[in-house]
Amino acid sequence: MARIVGVDVPQNKRGEIALTYIYGIGRSSAQKILTEAGIDWDKKVKDWTDEEANKVRNIISKN
Repeated sequence: MARIVGVDVPQNKRGEIALTYIYGIGRSSAQKILTEAGIDWDKKVKDWTDEEANKVRNIISKN
């Protein structure tokens, strides 16, 4: 599982859905985060590169 801000997000879920496992992030916020990171909403977390996961971590932690 990818660990983002202390939460293990499920690998087999689409990024848009997986990010909602983090407290305070809903679908619209998840979509904004993924758009800012340049990641397709439908891309599963297990298919993210380390660079993409780091982009998501940085975006979430700065907000």
